[in-house]
Amino acid sequence: MHVYGMSPTVLPVPNPPASYVPQNVTPDALAYGLASLGYPGFAHLHRRGVRKMNPAEYLLSALSQNDLEARVAEALPWLLARYPDMDFAWLLPQARMANLQNRLGFAVTLARLATTNNLLQQQEQALAESKLHKEDSFCRNLNEPERRWLREHRSEEARQWNLLSDLRPDMLRYVPQV
Repeated sequence: MHVYGMSPTVLPVPNPPASYVPQNVTPDALAYGLASLGYPGFAHLHRRGVRKMNPAEYLLSALSQNDLEARVAEALPWLLARYPDMDFAWLLPQARMANLQNRLGFAVTLARLATTNNLLQQQEQALAESKLHKEDSFCRNLNEPERRWLREHRSEEARQWNLLSDLRPDMLRYVPQV
C-alpha cells in the first residue's frame, strides 16, 4: 500500500465464517487507528509502525463499542467521507449481523449531509431498508436522565435512525468537502 501510494481501502478485511465484530477495543487503540488513517483531529498521535487497518474494519470496530469516546464518534462521518470507496459489500452485511445498521446509517447520513457526497446516498438507502425499530444510542452507555434529555433534544438525523444522539452535520470538524 505504501510503496504504490494506495488508499488503506485496499487492505484486506477479516473473512471469518460468522460475524466479525471486535468488542472492547481500547480508546487508545481507536485513537491511534484514526491517526494512522489520517484523521486530522488525532494527527498528534500519528506514529510510524502503527498497523494501518482497512477503514471499513476500523468503522465496524468503532461502531460496535458500547462506550465510544465522543471525539472518536465525531470522527466516524469523517472516515466515511474520506474513504467513500471503502468495502461496503463487506461492511453492510457485517453491520447487519451485529445489529449495527442504525449506527452505521446515522454515520453515513452525517457524512453525506456534511459533504453533500451523493456517493454515500446508495449506502444510506441500503441501510434504511434494514433499519431497526429498537432505540439505541450512538456508541454510548446512557443513564435514564441522559436518555430522556436526548429523546427531546436529539438531532433529526438521529431520530431518523432511532438513535439517541445530539450530533449534527454542522458539528463535524475536519470532514473533507467534495
